[in-house]
Amino acid sequence: MRTIFYETLAALGQHADFRHVQVMGAGLGRLIWAVVPSRRRLAATAIMERLGLDTGQASAAARNSFLHNGRSFLEILLCRRIDWRFVRDRLILDDPELFHETLNELRGRPCVAATAHLGAWELISGLLHLITPQEHKQVIVKATHDQHLYSVIRRMRSQPTVRVVEHEQAAPKVLRNLRKNGLSGFLVDHNCRREEAVFLPFLGREAAVNIGPALLALRAKALVWPAFLVREPSDKFRLVCEAPLDVQSIPGDRHEKVEAIARFYTQAVERMVRRYPEQWFWMHRRWKTRPEGEGTYEVKGEG
Repeated sequence: MRTIFYETLAALGQHADFRHVQVMGAGLGRLIWAVVPSRRRLAATAIMERLGLDTGQASAAARNSFLHNGRSFLEILLCRRIDWRFVRDRLILDDPELFHETLNELRGRPCVAATAHLGAWELISGLLHLITPQEHKQVIVKATHDQHLYSVIRRMRSQPTVRVVEHEQAAPKVLRNLRKNGLSGFLVDHNCRREEAVFLPFLGREAAVNIGPALLALRAKALVWPAFLVREPSDKFRLVCEAPLDVQSIPGDRHEKVEAIARFYTQAVERMVRRYPEQWFWMHRRWKTRPEGEGTYEVKGEG
């Protein structure tokens, strides 16, 4: 029964236009805001603590973030509908000159693309399919516990030139892809286990930052490219890219290089969260994992 429901939802998504998905997604966000008070408190308190907003401002920003997150959840229905018409009609390049310079720099080089659960992150795989020069491309994702749902999600995320790779045991596949001068895309902003992490400042407090993308980039001598897709008014989207980091230029020993790479993509995410705070995934317990000896960090008001 669940499989039929998921397949029906996916089929309906193929016929929904961008405007309908945005409206339905905002409705989903309002529903989550109404029925999950613990996440509502978590998001509002984290915004207040990390961005220095007062209670009213933080609550308003948190509510808007739920609306954006609802849109993000449903935009998975549109992944395979990203085409050149979307690029022409809906995409704004934040810095066209830097973007085209970066594409030239990516040619013939392995690339680790670093993004975040911010804005329209589900649509990025479609853009990677269209605009990046690498022949071999992949996005690394965490599988859901519901295998029926994940099977449908995986199919919707897939693109003709972009493979979906599960986070668990992904390292060998990613390294093979990078060594073929491919592109591997990671979401680098979520909490992770202590054994996977280096602790770095993020929005004013140390956070566990996954070093996996940094290690793989270092081993493959890759470029690390921060890229984000955020929503604009009138159903448009803005592609914000930063200049890539060539890991071969980093001084120091292996540990220092890995930390420098992780710091590079963490600071890029922080800049984007400060620029578009209402489009980030504040309901996530980002600072849960703490350095050894510090204990567990709980945001005030979390239930």
